[in-house]
Amino acid sequence: MKASGNGDPAQCVGNLLRLIRGEVPYERLKGLNPRLIDQPSSIAGPELVADAEWLIENYEPRANLKSIDLVAE
Repeated sequence: MKASGNGDPAQCVGNLLRLIRGEVPYERLKGLNPRLIDQPSSIAGPELVADAEWLIENYEPRANLKSIDLVAE
């Protein structure tokens, strides 16, 4: 995370999406599902989008989620 400027909702969403579920003490549900890492995008894509939507809606209510685009690199 950045040392400052973390109060912006977009920055908070970015921080949330960089977390892996289970790595935050006392908030074990915060983060993305680690079982989706290294799965083919055709399999993990829909689950990853649903997981990201749930994460943002529950942990960053200030963000207005319109859509999520998954880009495989």
